[in-house]
Amino acid sequence: MKIDVLTLFPESFTFLENYGVIGRAIKNKKISLAFHNIRDYSTDKHKRVDDAIFGGEPGMLMTMQPIVDALNVLRQEKTLTVFLSPQGQLLNQEKANSLARFDHVILLCGHYEGIDARLVEHFIDLEISIGDYVLTGGEIPAMVLIDTVTRLLPGVLGNEDSFKGDSHYNRLLQHNNYTRPRDYLGYQVPDVLFSGNHKEIEAFKLKSSLENTKNKRPDLYQAYIASLDDNRRK
Repeated sequence: MKIDVLTLFPESFTFLENYGVIGRAIKNKKISLAFHNIRDYSTDKHKRVDDAIFGGEPGMLMTMQPIVDALNVLRQEKTLTVFLSPQGQLLNQEKANSLARFDHVILLCGHYEGIDARLVEHFIDLEISIGDYVLTGGEIPAMVLIDTVTRLLPGVLGNEDSFKGDSHYNRLLQHNNYTRPRDYLGYQVPDVLFSGNHKEIEAFKLKSSLENTKNKRPDLYQAYIASLDDNRRK
């Protein structure tokens, strides 16, 4: 997968080259990341990329020209262009799974009061939000998206099945996990995990996953139960 990021602060992404799974994915050529300064595409002699908002709205808005020119240079035939925006669809595991199927994604990081609406209407394929709150810019959401999508790509994780047990992968939160020592300050690891009975261990994991989801995220639990009911009706 190739990801191009359009940003006013390309230097803020450099740490990703040595950051855990993402850094290894870059070194192993499972993913290609490139960061482009939007100011480099501005035709303004002062390299301005913002201007006042029509209608008397306070603040400044990112202008069309630098972004359109950058997109014209970077876009390919099957490129998905994503704008990180608080108005976008919420980034969840299902959305990450769908994004991981693309070979080329451009991420646009907004600033100020956002971008000219004509960009969204005519040049953006998808708006993504990482939560119902407003951040200073789109760089942190872009990093979140890069992280959650990268680990889903073939060959990125040592064990390709490992992410299938993650929270949200199957609409449930992850089951409880334990490590050595088996007994710490009297707190015991459940005996079933040492039984060698794979059927009982899987049943324990499912029960733990359901309990975690029901107790910590009842909204997800209700949605999961509803999906089971829908499948039964079919």
